[in-house]
Amino acid sequence: MKCDASIQSAANPRVKDVVRLRRRSHREKTGLTVVEGYPELTRAEANRHPVHTVFFCPTLFQGTNEPALIERCAAAGAEAIECSPAVFAKMSYRDRPDGLLAVAPPVRHSLGDLALPDAPLLVVAESIEKPGNLGTILRSADGAGADAVLVCDRCTDVSNPNVIRASIGTVFALPVVEADTADTLAWLRANHVAVVAATPDAERLYTETDLAGGIALVVGTEQVGLSRPWLAAADRRVRIPMHGQADSLNVAQAATLLLYEAVRQRAARP
Repeated sequence: MKCDASIQSAANPRVKDVVRLRRRSHREKTGLTVVEGYPELTRAEANRHPVHTVFFCPTLFQGTNEPALIERCAAAGAEAIECSPAVFAKMSYRDRPDGLLAVAPPVRHSLGDLALPDAPLLVVAESIEKPGNLGTILRSADGAGADAVLVCDRCTDVSNPNVIRASIGTVFALPVVEADTADTLAWLRANHVAVVAATPDAERLYTETDLAGGIALVVGTEQVGLSRPWLAAADRRVRIPMHGQADSLNVAQAATLLLYEAVRQRAARP
């Protein structure tokens, strides 16, 4: 297994640099983020996302495939650095680290990069606050075969290590774009994509609405929902039925329901 260097002290400056990447300000300053975990790093490598450095600790490996993954990353140009358990624990943000942590640039796509198929299936996530929710939306979008996720007026950045973790690395597997609402709405109109806004005030259920054409499923924050510009621009408004005392679902759960209803409708049509 390739090893370019070894770090045995948690006071090493490179360790401190990795820890600083937990802060959004430092990620934006350096243009780097942390990709921790075997599934996450596997998907980054499989999708040819550039990886600058791989830190690894063999005593923490949970399987036998980690050395081969490190070799593949090294062959693609990554530096491989072995760490002691104490050093790795300092860099890791997980309760049970698996011995793999990489430093890489964040995912960067623009609206102009997207090449849409006929009848695209898109997700727009507006002002999502919790990294876990955004990561889960990405994971569901990947599972449903969505063509892209558009993150509008972000509250948490896609490069947040917890977003990457919650997505289980699927952030590297599908186009993810960060843009503001005005630009996204203009782009959707130019590409003839219908805006389907999820709101509890809608009259029609999501299962009673045509989701088989080219659409953008738009979800917003759990506390205040979608902003006025999205509601005003919506071609269709849909709601998910709520029969208990709660008046809303977790936003990632709602996005998943909408996505798989769109998948169901598309599969049912010739």
